Amino acid sequence: MSAVTEAAQTDLLAAKRLTVAPETGALPQWDSEEDDVLVCREIRQETHDVKTFVFSGRSPRLHSYKPGQFLTLDLTINGQQVNRCYTISSAPTRPHTVAITTKRFAGGVVSPWMHDHLKPGMEIRAMGPMGEFNCVDHASANGKYLLLSAGSGITPSMSMARSFHDLALATDTVFLHSARSPADIIFRDELALMAREPNFRAVSVCEHDSPHEGWGGYRGRLSLPLLQVAVPDFLDREVFACGPAPYMAGARAILEQAGFDMARYHEESFKFEDLAPEDAGVSPPANTDDAVKTFKVEFTKSRRTVEVPADTNVLAAARAAGMRLPSSCTRGLCGTCKSKLVSGEVSMQHQGGIRQREIDQGMVLICCSKPLSDLVIER
Repeated sequence: MSAVTEAAQTDLLAAKRLTVAPETGALPQWDSEEDDVLVCREIRQETHDVKTFVFSGRSPRLHSYKPGQFLTLDLTINGQQVNRCYTISSAPTRPHTVAITTKRFAGGVVSPWMHDHLKPGMEIRAMGPMGEFNCVDHASANGKYLLLSAGSGITPSMSMARSFHDLALATDTVFLHSARSPADIIFRDELALMAREPNFRAVSVCEHDSPHEGWGGYRGRLSLPLLQVAVPDFLDREVFACGPAPYMAGARAILEQAGFDMARYHEESFKFEDLAPEDAGVSPPANTDDAVKTFKVEFTKSRRTVEVPADTNVLAAARAAGMRLPSSCTRGLCGTCKSKLVSGEVSMQHQGGIRQREIDQGMVLICCSKPLSDLVIER
């Protein structure tokens, strides 16, 4: 076995340890099932419209997650309960805090509230971590990675890069980020610092200059010629991509055109900011007429039983009954509401938020599942 292969296999084992926070005294791990409160500890201004929010538990806790996973925030804004998914931008190698990095989206609901009103010392509720988009479950067999990102989609790539850096892994990582201008490059100074290491290269692509800074690097948008010049060996790498939907569609098309093995391509399955504001909530039961058959749905962990009409998704009925359950997209996209169906049958119309093997194991997305019988759900 070659030294390179040995190092890659050793680093694969180290990467798998990222899911478990390192031993630090006798501190327990933060568990949103037991206590979902996080306290804002610090706010960092990253760019003119991007901030990082650093959280920890109310009492000292360790945060364990896989780089690339997300938290679902449960916020009350103007008297309304709102859920949003945000990828964790910090690294599990620094387990005493957990951070998310958000861009202020004009016309949005959550990001403007966070930028304007969330202050150190304030408490929020969160659920997770969750998500299959991570570098632990999809670790590179040869230790070579290409992290593609655009705009605020940089956050999962940053969590991965920080983890590799902290563990001093012998991974070969290229971090290729697209931004509007030099002033919009999030984590620019930290990326430059990490790029001092021989096994990490940071490449930025800007569409135009900043008002007070010209750009001398790669210009324009991600393209196959640019990728071939900036990362000549990209065909050999495990690729992770996150950004606006058009960016990810473009990245997929470029890699497919180049003959890339798409089994080694991974992308964030959704961007919550791309959903219309009216999609953020959960609709009430569609029909409560006596003519519609109603089923009993028992939630084992919550110790609640609710009545759910046959034409209503389980999550909508549970929320209408006052239950607080993990949810975000409400469209079968994100997987936040994934639950174990202990007994009964449902009709599920999802949009990619659950895999067939999970369905075969009895998992369902309750946001897009209507009962066909009485149900018992592990939630």
